[in-house]
Parts: sequence; structure tokens; C-alpha cells
Amino acid sequence: MFAPDISLNLPDRQPLRLVWIGLCLVLSGCATVRPSVELPPLTTWELRQEVLGAVSDWAFRGRIAVKSGDEGFNGKFNWEQSGEAFFVTVSGPLGIGTVKLEGDGQTVVLTDENGVETVLTDPESDLYLRNGWTIPVNSLRYWALGVPDPDHPAEADINDSGQLVSLEQSDWAIKVSRYQQSSGQEMPRTLTVTNPDTRVRLVIDKWMFYER
Repeated sequence: MFAPDISLNLPDRQPLRLVWIGLCLVLSGCATVRPSVELPPLTTWELRQEVLGAVSDWAFRGRIAVKSGDEGFNGKFNWEQSGEAFFVTVSGPLGIGTVKLEGDGQTVVLTDENGVETVLTDPESDLYLRNGWTIPVNSLRYWALGVPDPDHPAEADINDSGQLVSLEQSDWAIKVSRYQQSSGQEMPRTLTVTNPDTRVRLVIDKWMFYER
């Protein structure tokens, strides 16, 4: 079953489009390369939550595998965050082409492999209805960093280095099974995110943090 497409011809679409254009310029090298920064020492869980929960401009490049019943895919997964705005590309085999997700903290827009744009009023449910699989769009920006989403209650398991091992939040279970050195800190490398219907495995190959 597929949810109906909603065409976007609205005036308030323009600010989101401008954010995406700016991100494209940075990624394509058409603009001055943004200076990267190293994070301050994150020696405790409290510091990790404080610093990583507040970091506003970052990106990662990686791979994703999604499985939900008989549906799923695997492929490349790239995330750009600039303040409240984000831009995600998901590309892989099984005929899904490249799917784009972009949001500004209020609206999430899906662009499918055919270039059709759809407003997602409930991103997780809408993705599931359209594709038979979903990803936790709103909270993944925090989970990928290895911290809880501050908007929802959470139960976290922390190791002796003050790093997230596992997390239960919003009907999802998150496990960080591997960390890697990046920007002077140990950042998540491999995450598995599951709920009763969906399993998402994310491998992050490269982290980047930028000056605001």
C-alpha cells in the first residue's frame, strides 16, 4: 500500500530549498570548503551528552541496511546536519534508486527515485506505508552521535569510558557495537537500531564536524 503523494508548490518550501542548495554547494566543492573542527575532550557520559547533543553542524558518510519482513535494502547512506536542517541521501540496489529526505525542524520532505516530492506528516509511519520499511528520521540525528534524543525519555547503558553501549527510546532499541577515532574523539562506527517491525544497521565510514 502506498500513501498518496502531496505535491509541493507552497511558499514556505523556499527556505528549505535554500538550505539544501547551500549544502549542495559545499558538497560539490562549488563553495569554499568549510573548516572542520575537533571536538573538546569527552571524558564522561555527561560531557558526551552535553557536547554531542548541542553540536549543530556535522555530517557523516556511511552505509545502511534495512530489513522489515520481506522488504528491505542496503546501500549508501549520507547525512548532513546544519542547525535544525538536515539532508539525507539513501541509495542502493533492489531498484530503489536514490531517495532523498530533507527537513528543517518542522517539515520533512521525501524525494523519491523519480523526483516526486512528498511531505511526510509522520515520517516513520509514512515511510513504512510507502515502502514497507522505515528509518527513525527524527531521532537518528542524535542516536548516530551516540546520545539520546533529548525530546523523549530514555534508558541508556554506558561503558567505563562514558560511551553509549545501548539505548531504549521511543519503542526503538539502539546498540553501538563499535567506535572509531574521529575529530579527536571516539565516535560511533557501527549501530543497530530495531523495533518490532524493522531492523536498521548503520556503518559510519567518516565523521565531519564544522564551524558554525
